Amino acid sequence: IWNATSGEEQHVLKGHSGRVNSVAIQDDTIVSGSWDNTVRIWNATSGEEQHVLKGHSGSVNSVAIQGDTIVSGSDDKTVRTWNATSGEEQHVLKGHSDAVCSVAVQGDTIVSGSSDKTARIWNA
Repeated sequence: IWNATSGEEQHVLKGHSGRVNSVAIQDDTIVSGSWDNTVRIWNATSGEEQHVLKGHSGSVNSVAIQGDTIVSGSDDKTVRTWNATSGEEQHVLKGHSDAVCSVAVQGDTIVSGSSDKTARIWNA
């Protein structure tokens, strides 16, 4: 974590056992997705890990956060939604035939992009 004004390093977030593919931030919450098949939730102020989200069976390529919803996309061809406070899995969205490379969330809409050459729109 870097201070955008001073350029000083604030925290190093250690916990993943594989490379970190994606990060997202909202207020005091940082979300990271990794090659280790997990999503992690961190406190941006303290740098402390809050939750480890397990459910994907492949690399987590993309994460997004809005409000109390975290969205993740994985090599396992799924998009998953999680509760940002409790860390509990909410939904598993299946439909892609190849790895999910990117996810975005706005309001009740989730968009995912995949190696299957499609983008899909989901109602959260």
